[in-house]
Amino acid sequence: MQTRRLSPLDRWIDTAQRALETVAGDPPALRANPSEHHADIVLDDAERRHAAGLMRINHVGEVCAQALYVGQASVARDARTRDHLLHAAQEETDHLAWCAERLRELDSKPSLLNPLWYAGSYAIGLAAGLRGDGWNLGFVVETERQVEAHIDEHLSSLPPADVRSRAILEVMKDDEARHADNAEAAGARVLPMPIPQLMAAASKVMKTVAYRV
Repeated sequence: MQTRRLSPLDRWIDTAQRALETVAGDPPALRANPSEHHADIVLDDAERRHAAGLMRINHVGEVCAQALYVGQASVARDARTRDHLLHAAQEETDHLAWCAERLRELDSKPSLLNPLWYAGSYAIGLAAGLRGDGWNLGFVVETERQVEAHIDEHLSSLPPADVRSRAILEVMKDDEARHADNAEAAGARVLPMPIPQLMAAASKVMKTVAYRV
């Protein structure tokens, strides 16, 4: 059976659909939720609010990751780079679904600013991708290393009783490390200063806002 070649309009429609599913939909995970075998221990109000704030940050991070990878893939010059980005995006969809499910369990909701987070991250992904595939992959490495670091912070900050959130974050951390390692092996270039510093500053703003809104 011959594979249909996508036109620019087809690609635009696919990109728009991905954006709507990420921001307003409930995309399903392909893998089982890592928390499913852990009891949902009742947290007090302060613990629940804090855990929800952390998981909302992680949910926003996955919204941003979707936008970044889709934006980068849309302008990737090499098919292998594009496939690498889209495969990583699918695993980030799993993370998105797991975080959304945990937020519901904590009687909370995703960030109200998700459309803004998505749009900004998609624009950054496009800009990174237009620099070429080596820089494209370098952006993946830096992004994932910074995500690993903030997941470590959240694992330290989560209420000890919140084993369900912890199980999700531990799998997410392993996935992010693998994405970075794969990008390095595929020929990622090291991003020059001050790009990593600017990325860290933008991430700090996002985390501060998303914890509450």
